[in-house]
Amino acid sequence: MATRALPTITAGSGGLARYLEEIRRFPMLEPNEEYMLARSWQAHGDTDAAQKLVTSHLRLVAKIAMGYRGYGLPIGEVVSEGNVGLMQAVKRFDPERGFRLATYAMWWIRASIQEYVLRSWSLVKMGTTASQKKLFFNLRRTKSQLQALGDGDLSPENVDAIATKLGVPKADVISMNRRLGGDASLNAPLRADTETGEWQDWLVDDTPDQEYTLGESEELERRRDYLSTAMSGLNDREKRIFEARRLSEDPLTLETLSEEFGVSRERIRQIEVRAFEKVQAAVQAAAQKDGLLENAAV
Repeated sequence: MATRALPTITAGSGGLARYLEEIRRFPMLEPNEEYMLARSWQAHGDTDAAQKLVTSHLRLVAKIAMGYRGYGLPIGEVVSEGNVGLMQAVKRFDPERGFRLATYAMWWIRASIQEYVLRSWSLVKMGTTASQKKLFFNLRRTKSQLQALGDGDLSPENVDAIATKLGVPKADVISMNRRLGGDASLNAPLRADTETGEWQDWLVDDTPDQEYTLGESEELERRRDYLSTAMSGLNDREKRIFEARRLSEDPLTLETLSEEFGVSRERIRQIEVRAFEKVQAAVQAAAQKDGLLENAAV
C-alpha cells in the first residue's frame, strides 16, 4: 500500500514533542466516516482514503510505541516500525466485520514493534520463533509471579512451571533466562548516573488488565444487543441476505443469493444495502439513546 510520506521524529531535543504536536493535527474519524473510507480503499484502491485512515491513527501508534521506550532503542525507529504495522492493518482491515480500525490495528502495531525489538536489542542474540518471542516478552512477568526474579539459573521447579504456563520447551526457558541474565542483568540500572530504575522495570507486559478485559467484554455484549434488536426490524428476505453477506465468516456471493431468491444480482445488492442502512440507523438510534453513539458502529 503506497501512501504519502508520514511525519517523522527528527533527531535532537524536542523532536518527539514536535512530532506529537504534528500528528495531533490529523482529525479523528467518526465511525461512519471510517467505514466509508475503508470501503473506498477496499473496493477501489483509493489511496487518499487509505492515507486518511493511517494519519488518523498515528496517535495510537505513538501511544503504543511509548510503552517500548525502556528497551534503549531510538523512539523514532520504534514509532516508524509501529507505523509500518498500522499500514499493514489498514491494508487488511475489513470494515464489514463490525469493529473499529483501532481495535484491529493495535495488534499489528504491537507485532511490528516487537519484531523490531527482537531484531535490534543487543542483549538478545537468537532466532525469532513464536516460542522465543513469547519467552522474551513474558519471561520476566512470569518469573515475578513465581517470585523467581533473582539472578542466576532457575530452579527445576520454576523451569517446569514457566514452560507449562507459557507452553514452551523447558530448554528454551533455561536458554532465554541465561541470555537475558547473562549479557547484562535485568536488575542493572538503566543509567549509572541517574535513578531511572532497572531494566526489568521497563519491560512491557502486553497482557490486558482486568478493567480493559471487562470493558471489552461489555462493549461486545452491547454491540450484540444493538445488532440483535436492529435486525428484528428486517423482513425475512432482508435478514437472510444481510446475514449471508455481512455477518457470515464466508459471505455468499451475489450470484448465489440471486439464484436462491430468483432475482437479479443487482436486486440482491440493493436489498443488502437497504438492510444495512436499516440496521445501521437502528443501531445508531439505540446508541444515541444510551449516549454511546461513537462506539456503536455496525
